Amino acid sequence: MSTGTDRDLLILVDVGNTNAVFGVLKENELIYHFRLSTTARRTADEYVALLLPLLQRAGLDPGRVEAVVISSVVPPLHFALEQMSRQVFGCEPMFIDAHTDTGLPLRYDHPAEVGADRIVNALAARELHGSPVVVVDFGTATTFDVVNGEGEYVGGLITPGISISSEALFAKASRLYRVEIVQPKSLIGSNTEGAMQAGIFYGFLGQVDGILARLKLEMPGLETVIATGGLAELIASASNHIDHVDQMLTLTGLRLIYQRSRHGLQE
Repeated sequence: MSTGTDRDLLILVDVGNTNAVFGVLKENELIYHFRLSTTARRTADEYVALLLPLLQRAGLDPGRVEAVVISSVVPPLHFALEQMSRQVFGCEPMFIDAHTDTGLPLRYDHPAEVGADRIVNALAARELHGSPVVVVDFGTATTFDVVNGEGEYVGGLITPGISISSEALFAKASRLYRVEIVQPKSLIGSNTEGAMQAGIFYGFLGQVDGILARLKLEMPGLETVIATGGLAELIASASNHIDHVDQMLTLTGLRLIYQRSRHGLQE
């Protein structure tokens, strides 16, 4: 085990409704990351049992971890994550929420309602690409988060995600069945599978591009749109408005927030 002076790793955790992404950072470089399915009833012992073999496989010593920074939209897991952080890494985790000093002003009617992931993503996009900027996160829900020209978070939109919407179609239409979500070869499906794939893909593409086109009309100077999340690359490949795909956007935001907090402590 390493001593306290050897703590040179940072654990970043993005807990969404479907998956939790763990990133290991060393000297600002993401050296390892992995995903665990999100289960609201998962215990600290289960996290420990899953994490330790993954870290061992990567040759990473938990004793070298300086801090754990967490963005979570699943409050029932917070206690288990706290226990996991103490047991595995020997430190109290830093949870991000609307009260965290991120340097991103929240111009929202009720700031406490803004999901941690949306705050973190908006901050990362602003720091990486300037403002105004929009982040489209293709998760369980598809969210659009807007940072204005003054660098302030001003809100956005929340729509049902592609996967859960598709699952509702499969579940409620007795003659339809589950299909892979891909870009079909033709807009006009010549069979049921092709018709469903075209409807799902081009339906959501139209929704995303339609919303982004309206946002650009409402926000003069908006030129940069960042996509992240599970199906970001698929939709971005055919979008007229998405400029960049960054699957590590949330982890980048967590790193920036931690570095800000550490700098403040040092001052």
